[in-house]
Amino acid sequence: MTATITRPAPSREAAPAGRSRDSWLVWVARYSIPIALAVIFLAPFAFVVLTAFMTSEQALTSDLWPKSWHPENFVDIFTKLPMLDYLINSMTYALLATVFMLVSSIPAAYALSKLKWRGSKAVFVVVICMMMLPPQVVTVPLYLMWANAGLTGTLWPLVIPMLFGDAFGIFLLRQFLLTIPDEYRDAARIDGCSEWQVLLRIIVPLARPAIAAVAIFQFFYAWNDYYGPLLYTSENQDSWTLSIALSQFKHLHHVEWNLVMAASLLVMAPVIIMFFFAQKAFIQGVTLTGVKG
Repeated sequence: MTATITRPAPSREAAPAGRSRDSWLVWVARYSIPIALAVIFLAPFAFVVLTAFMTSEQALTSDLWPKSWHPENFVDIFTKLPMLDYLINSMTYALLATVFMLVSSIPAAYALSKLKWRGSKAVFVVVICMMMLPPQVVTVPLYLMWANAGLTGTLWPLVIPMLFGDAFGIFLLRQFLLTIPDEYRDAARIDGCSEWQVLLRIIVPLARPAIAAVAIFQFFYAWNDYYGPLLYTSENQDSWTLSIALSQFKHLHHVEWNLVMAASLLVMAPVIIMFFFAQKAFIQGVTLTGVKG
C-alpha cells in the first residue's frame, strides 16, 4: 500500500507582500535624509496654506488644521487694500526689468566671450567687481540723481538701469557662451552673416537654457524686491508693489493672521507657478553655466 501525502501549497501572496514591505523600508531608509529635509522645507509652506483658510480666532492657535474652511479670505484681502493694482505694478516691474536686462546683457556677454578686442579682460574684471559691490553703497547718489530727474515715486528708477545690463546676468551668460564652439560663428560668417545676425540667428538659439535661467533669476529678484520699491515709491502708494503692500497689510491687520497668510500666499503663487512651468529650462541653464550651490 502506498500512501499519498499532500503538502500544503506555499502561499504565493505572503512572499511578495513581505518583499514589498522590505523594499519599502529599504527605500525609506535610503532616502531618509532627503525626506526629512523635504518635510522641514514644506512644513512652513503647509502652515501658511492652512492658516490662510482659518478664521482669525483659530489662526496661530494650537489647532493646526482648520475647523472650517474659509476661501473667502482671499476675497477679503482685495477689499482691505487694492491688491490688484499692486499685483499689476509687481508684474510690470518684473517683466520690464527682465526684458530690459536680456536686451542689454546678451550682447554684452557675447562681446566679452566671442569678440577679441583690447580691454575685454579688464571690462570683465569690472563686471565681477560690480557683482561684489553692495547696492547700499550707491543708494544716496543714485537717489539724488533720480530725484533731480523727477522720477522718484515711480518704478522707473528700478527699470531703466536694466537697460545698461546686469552684472550677474552678463557673467552667467558669458560663462555659457564660452562653451559654444567658434565653428558655428565661422560658418555663419562664411555665409555672409554680420555679427548681429550671428548673435540673433546662431548664438541666441543655442543659449536658450542660459537665457531662461538668467531671465528667471531676474524675474524672481524683481518680484521679491522690497528695498528698491520702498526706497523710490514709499511716498506714492499708487506705485507700490506686492512686497510693500504685504508689509503694510501686516501692520494694518496684525491681529488677522489668516488674512496676512492669504496675502502671503497670493504673493508666492505666481512665482511658484512660473517655476513649475520653467523648472526644466532653469535647472538645465544653471547646470550648463556651471553655477551650483
